[in-house]
Amino acid sequence: AGMTYGQLSPYLHQHGFALHNLASLPHISVAGACSTGTHGSGEKNGNLSTAVSALEMVLASGELRTLSREKDSKTFHGAVVGLGALGVITKLTLDLQPTFIMQQYVYQNLPFDQLTKNFDAIERAAYSVSLFTDWQKPLINEVWIKARTDAEQKFEARPVFYDAKRATRNLHPIIELSAENCTEQMGVPGPWYERLPHFRMGFTPSAGKELQSEYFVPRQHALDAILAVQRLHEMVSPHLLITEIRTIAADGLWMSPCYKQPCVTIHFTWKQDWPAVSKILPVIEKELTPFRVRPHWGKLFTMSREQLKPSYEKLPEFVALCNQFDPKGKFRNSFLNRNIFGA
Repeated sequence: AGMTYGQLSPYLHQHGFALHNLASLPHISVAGACSTGTHGSGEKNGNLSTAVSALEMVLASGELRTLSREKDSKTFHGAVVGLGALGVITKLTLDLQPTFIMQQYVYQNLPFDQLTKNFDAIERAAYSVSLFTDWQKPLINEVWIKARTDAEQKFEARPVFYDAKRATRNLHPIIELSAENCTEQMGVPGPWYERLPHFRMGFTPSAGKELQSEYFVPRQHALDAILAVQRLHEMVSPHLLITEIRTIAADGLWMSPCYKQPCVTIHFTWKQDWPAVSKILPVIEKELTPFRVRPHWGKLFTMSREQLKPSYEKLPEFVALCNQFDPKGKFRNSFLNRNIFGA
């Protein structure tokens, strides 16, 4: 469970298998990603936690407990996105599929009017689509399109994509940075694990020195939420390195931000200035509140438990499950007390 996706994925591919999706960087641990609802992109792709079919954990009592989707349906769905509150995960069993080949294309400068008129078509254009913007102009700086070569409806990499122009070289999401750290683009075919992430294992992911926040809103509110953030561009842009917009399918995991609802996510990679960022986050959260916003559990947010509570209908059941698995609160910490237990 302490293995990273960068370690696991080549092994799977060498043996003819693949995972359904990966996050933007392969450096993260499998257990940590699944415990926090970490995700990639794709209209039909659930977050990384949805691949878990069984897990083994050591409880505070020392007992070794195994839960599976097949045998322990209710408890299992509460435990997968467990936020570290139930026990120490020692093993995970993941759903696999036959390995597959992908191609990645990047388009530059997608006008906002094209985004608002064609958002659904843009997001459904390929297996995984990510949009990057710094909000400085009314456009999406880069559109990253990841297409499976075995897809029934193949992506046609035309020179222009909704008025965005196809890149002529590999790019970094932050245009000023070298693309050396990034996965191969330009339509060069490669295995799934070398195309689904944006960043290569063995290289510094993203900008390196940074802070991150991310907010989920139900898919039907995607454009309203994006435009709400766009209106804050004068406040956001000076402190921002890049924003990434992605889509994720719904799931049935209690504490997943995508529980029972497909989502769009708006991610912020901030300059490392917490005093400034800590003042901006409450403003963003307030603007997104009408759209039933949920923060990424593994990134920075300032929403209170009272603000989170209405968005998680299974929160009382999750708290009860935590009390059952860890009655003395051995695994509780300030994060869990503040956001889950209200202590």
